[in-house]
Amino acid sequence: MSKKIRKPIKKEKDFSGKILKILSQNANKPFNYKQIGAKLELDDTNSRNQIIKDLKILAAQKKIVETEPGKYLVKAISQDYYEGTIDMTSRKTAYFICDEFEEDVFIPTNNLNRALDKDKVKVYVYNRRKGKRPEGEVIEVVERDKTEFVGVIDIQANFAFVSTANPKMYTDIFIPKDKIGEAENGDVVLVKIDDWPKRADSPFGSVIRVLGKPGEHNTEIHAILAEYGLPADFPVEVEVFAQKIDTSIQESEIAKRRDMRDTLTFTIDPKDAKDFDDALSFKKLENGNFEIGIHIADVSYYLEEGTILDDEAYQRATSVYLVDRVVPMLPEVLSNFACSLRPNEEKYTFSAVFEVSPTSQVVNQWFGRTVIYSDQRFAYEEAQYIIETKDNTIPVDISITGESYVVSDEIVEATLKLDELAKILRKKRMQNGAISFDKVEVKFNLNEEGEPEGVYFKISKDANHLIEEFMLLANRKVAEYIGKQKKTFVYRIHDEPNEDKLIAMQTVIAKFGYKIDFRNKGDIAKSLNSLMEEVNGKKEQNLIDTLAIRSMSKAKYSTDNIGHYGLAFDYYSHFTSPIRRYPDVMVHRLLQYYLDGGASVDEETYETKSLHCSNMESLATNAERDSIKYMQVKYMQDHQDEEFLGVISGVTEWGIYVEIVSNKCEGMVRIREIKDDYYTFDEKQYALVGATSNSILQLGDEIYVKVKNADLVKKQLDFHFLRRAE
Repeated sequence: MSKKIRKPIKKEKDFSGKILKILSQNANKPFNYKQIGAKLELDDTNSRNQIIKDLKILAAQKKIVETEPGKYLVKAISQDYYEGTIDMTSRKTAYFICDEFEEDVFIPTNNLNRALDKDKVKVYVYNRRKGKRPEGEVIEVVERDKTEFVGVIDIQANFAFVSTANPKMYTDIFIPKDKIGEAENGDVVLVKIDDWPKRADSPFGSVIRVLGKPGEHNTEIHAILAEYGLPADFPVEVEVFAQKIDTSIQESEIAKRRDMRDTLTFTIDPKDAKDFDDALSFKKLENGNFEIGIHIADVSYYLEEGTILDDEAYQRATSVYLVDRVVPMLPEVLSNFACSLRPNEEKYTFSAVFEVSPTSQVVNQWFGRTVIYSDQRFAYEEAQYIIETKDNTIPVDISITGESYVVSDEIVEATLKLDELAKILRKKRMQNGAISFDKVEVKFNLNEEGEPEGVYFKISKDANHLIEEFMLLANRKVAEYIGKQKKTFVYRIHDEPNEDKLIAMQTVIAKFGYKIDFRNKGDIAKSLNSLMEEVNGKKEQNLIDTLAIRSMSKAKYSTDNIGHYGLAFDYYSHFTSPIRRYPDVMVHRLLQYYLDGGASVDEETYETKSLHCSNMESLATNAERDSIKYMQVKYMQDHQDEEFLGVISGVTEWGIYVEIVSNKCEGMVRIREIKDDYYTFDEKQYALVGATSNSILQLGDEIYVKVKNADLVKKQLDFHFLRRAE
């Protein structure tokens, strides 16, 4: 059934927001209704009468004052006007986020005045009496957060509308006939808002790209990238530039570096990895200590500042890891070849080399450019097999070569010793207050068409921890080396957890019999670690892991070093992944510059770059999360006739969220779908309570569900409630 044709423009019924905007922009000049009408380009009788009415209402609300009969000034209380950010809800209302308010300011729908989610706005705040929630009205949109949106186009005879699946986008976008381009009715398109005329219900836009038909695999993946403004491909000129780079290993360049080609070196990465940006080297020293090298691809050697390739890498700031593909920060000629530390090839690297005692104490350290030769490539499963069995013959079922093969005794010995040292480093970290989040990752087995055929869970084991500990060591020591010189640097920082979120988390986990110790930040860390151990393997593990992670502050990049709370480090940076993270490239450049005796660089410049990288990382994380949701919905489409055991992972006034135990897919059971009683939401118990039976559905309860609807476009699952688990 086709959508009802709507007219794109209608007259305003309420001009309050526009009147306040005009008066606030001309704070010292009184206006009458005629002057305001002229500013609004309105001269009809109905509009003028409405302006007169709105002026009187605003005066009664004490937002404006009548300085002389019929003339008005905005109320001269400058502290009532604030700049901040809009946080939309899914109910067409919003909250105004501003540092000057302890609680967020509520913005009713009719006070949004064209502000969209995350826009920077100027707001008039009223109703600030004690005990009352402050409310506000948007006076001006200072800066749009985004102007490009993904949605489905509905083409009418003379115009079109684009509706987005984003619940926080409360309006569709009107597309004039001449701005529809090649789009066909029902296509998923990327549109740009060009204008929002004064009397229009919807913003006016134009189609800038057709992404395909809704529900098609490539369409939805490209839609996820476009929604967050992330590129799908490299510009042709960037690819051409990258192809022309000389990636050969030159003797003249080797002569400038520490030559470590004769030192035993190997990589440990995921089985399906295409780029290997870190390697470990191992050597026993005569004094009983060990020389351990953390060797990182020397991306900055190839990526010269000021080139179009560097500009592109900076704009991307990170690789994006979707379920079925990687959108790399660097073109393939670098990411998968020149900068990838592939086995049996010489490579330029930037290294942190440590002399380590048998008790994992760092005795000496060295940083600089090197050349290495990787003797072996391991998958995590192969390294784990060696750690668990101490056997040097890798069996067929875990071999990345497809056949059984023998590992040299030297590599086996190195792997076992590195594992032993890593465990000591990890234990020390935990004793110092680091928090261990080994959250289960959902992974999919995909066929050649990228369709999900199965679900499995990625769990960190000793081999993962081995690599993690030595990467952490390099990152920490590099940051410490520069930080103690008091020179500008790019740190990876992590603030203390949000106490309000921890209290909210305590309310939830108390229902499972757990608690957090709030006495000091050290106790919180120990308490969270104990909690993670206690819930391991239990039905509520994923829920509590998720709540714990959400209670944490977000790690970010900054030149202002406040330390890293989660890792319990005073100094921390990102040095070990320059193929996929631009901050690591900046760290390499700065480290080399300071090793060469350079003076401290401009802090403001690098803080701006750090903020950009943090923002791009956040967008990439959101895209990655959306791709997982999409794949979960796609997977569940093929299992609509099956019953699943699930755990209640969320309770709201409109229903319960249920996470399926076997595959971690989450969906909703609407409250009206639960037929064995009439249920209402009890906020205190955080549960649904039956009116007749007083039966309770609460967090952690196990129930059986069946798929009701799997919406690929919205990336949402709806479940039928079948019965409680016995």
